[in-house]
Amino acid sequence: MLSIRGVTKKYPLVRANDQVSLEVKKGEIHAVLGENGAGKSTLMKIIYGAVKPDEGEIVYKGQSVQIKNPQEARRLGISMVFQHFSLFETLSVAENVWLGLGKELKLSEVEAKIKLIANEYGLDVDPKSPVHALSVGERQRVEIIRALLCEPELLILDEPTSVLTPQAVDKLFVVLKRLAQQGCSILYISHKLHEIRSLCDVCTVMRAGRVTGQCIPSLESNESLSRMMIGAEPAGLVHEAHQTGETVLSVNQLSLQKNDQFGVNLENIKIDLKQGEILGIAGVSGNGQRELLYALSGEDTRARSDSIVLKGQNVAHLGPTKRRALGLHFVPEERLGRGAVPSLSLMDNMLLTREESVGAWGWINVKPLFAQTQRIIDSFNVKASGPFAAASSLSGGNLQKFLVGREIDARPDVLIICQPTWGVDVGAAAQIRSEILRLRNADCAVLVVSEELDELFEISDRIQVISQGQLSPSVSRADATKELIGAWMSGLW
Repeated sequence: MLSIRGVTKKYPLVRANDQVSLEVKKGEIHAVLGENGAGKSTLMKIIYGAVKPDEGEIVYKGQSVQIKNPQEARRLGISMVFQHFSLFETLSVAENVWLGLGKELKLSEVEAKIKLIANEYGLDVDPKSPVHALSVGERQRVEIIRALLCEPELLILDEPTSVLTPQAVDKLFVVLKRLAQQGCSILYISHKLHEIRSLCDVCTVMRAGRVTGQCIPSLESNESLSRMMIGAEPAGLVHEAHQTGETVLSVNQLSLQKNDQFGVNLENIKIDLKQGEILGIAGVSGNGQRELLYALSGEDTRARSDSIVLKGQNVAHLGPTKRRALGLHFVPEERLGRGAVPSLSLMDNMLLTREESVGAWGWINVKPLFAQTQRIIDSFNVKASGPFAAASSLSGGNLQKFLVGREIDARPDVLIICQPTWGVDVGAAAQIRSEILRLRNADCAVLVVSEELDELFEISDRIQVISQGQLSPSVSRADATKELIGAWMSGLW
């Protein structure tokens, strides 16, 4: 179906792809595996026509092709789900999907098709909802539905399950296997090794822009795939019991009406977060996580004045800057646009939440800011050309490492972090989780919101579940089971 021959793509400071060659057969699910910054996403964008290669040839269905843009790729039968979403926030779900389907369909027909696909594949989404009102998980569903509606012959998926629940992942895998049986070829990027082993027929491994090997993933273990990808197995986490201190963040009967018609009302939310503990919040995307995080970070200040108490002080009406001054730091789920300004350098992005380098009269002290940024790049192994690199030039996983590092390096008293390892490789995920545990052992109170149950069971001391804007009682990690949490995710507590 597809043959890539000697593809090279160079940027001013990095060679993203270096003489890459691979073949994908008809009806094959082909994994591309590599650590963050290995060149996987660049290669997929070249196939999809979003990036032009400097050298090499693409042969598609036996014909040498030059794919000038994504529109031409779709015309050839190639669809792609991006890791960083390509959606217009001011348009509805249906309007976004409509843009890629041509002019022959009416909007009402597109809405009907979306509902059909959503019901058939378990990708619940409202076609009339504006994209800006959707969570990251819901946006991921929109991207997948849009790709499936194009009825592709070659489907490219870049981290498609990074913010999907285990139930949604299982349903998606049934869909992908059915598509492959019907002759659709699938290129699949994921850092979740168990997914690749259970789903994919063949796996091509990339490192530093080059193909370094190929294997049949079902014959490999997670450990052997890790060694192929990063040259070693990630260090195991040590989750030891830790003495908790006083309550530093208290949420008391927090109720908030949704800000828009597609949001979720929060009802009587109660949280008590203590020094030296990690509280994990699980839930299916779109059940009030976004509204809760806005209220806790200070982006939504409508709550009753005594409903959010930080270190003994009522903060419900304080904005993010004042809450940071009291020791609360926050890592949002959206990396680009909320966690970082894409066009600004990493050094300038430091100033969004870290003001130590701003001197008298607002002057920026460049040398300490440069050193501070370089320290985070080094300690979190961020692959970037340096502190002056634009945020948009980093791979998704490397930008995630930088943002997590920026907030952990601030030594907060309370850290709220959403989807901490979204789109990062196994080595980086282990490092981020280890840093979160180290922060907790230094008596920081950590609140982790994640849709990845394995992650929550690995690092949390207690777990709560959010469903339809309501929060379950907490259960200790020792007493929690995936069956129990799964039932609670449906509101059955």
